[in-house]
Amino acid sequence: MTAKDEYQNVSLLEVLDRVLNKGVIIAGDLTISVADIDLLYLGLNVIVTSVETMEREKAKKRSHIS
Repeated sequence: MTAKDEYQNVSLLEVLDRVLNKGVIIAGDLTISVADIDLLYLGLNVIVTSVETMEREKAKKRSHIS
């Protein structure tokens, strides 16, 4: 297998479809400071998925608990 065979063209629509189908979590921290004095700290957690995927995952969790 060559390096050229490892890559494939993927459209933005395919990437968006996969993200909405599987879901992605983005987590991070943001600190705003002036003169080495922290003025604002934000903890960020963002979930990007479709409602259908979220409902499917909820149902899976409920079936494991029962």
